[in-house]
Amino acid sequence: MWNSNGNAMMKMTMMMRYFSSSSRKRAPNLRKINPRVPFEEAASIAEGLYGVIKSHGPLSIGNAWNHAKDAGISGLNSKTHLKLMLKWMRGRSMLKQICNHVGSNKKFLLTTLPEEPQLNQPDSSMELKPKSGNLPKSNRKRAR
Repeated sequence: MWNSNGNAMMKMTMMMRYFSSSSRKRAPNLRKINPRVPFEEAASIAEGLYGVIKSHGPLSIGNAWNHAKDAGISGLNSKTHLKLMLKWMRGRSMLKQICNHVGSNKKFLLTTLPEEPQLNQPDSSMELKPKSGNLPKSNRKRAR
């Protein structure tokens, strides 16, 4: 049987585990990754890789390497450099990595983030809808 003092001790222990630094690690800062090339060249490589991944759909690292070689992206030295560039692009929120579970195995795929609609193109789905006569709950009492 638990008494009130036992419950308090259990809660205190759980809080200590939750807030302890050894059990909770900070996520790595992907923005600090060095792409090993000047920024202008890294930007052009990233633009080429972004186009490859966007046109061919979600790709694994190996497939991305094959498509990058076929596309002739200049500046990529090796598959290791490709991985470094892809990690750099994820840190800059150009790509995201998704995980597919196949049985007990995991398969990681790279995909582009959904793009926001451009403001200069009129879009019929963004038409303003007229507001209904209903007031929010906080304003109902004042209106009566």
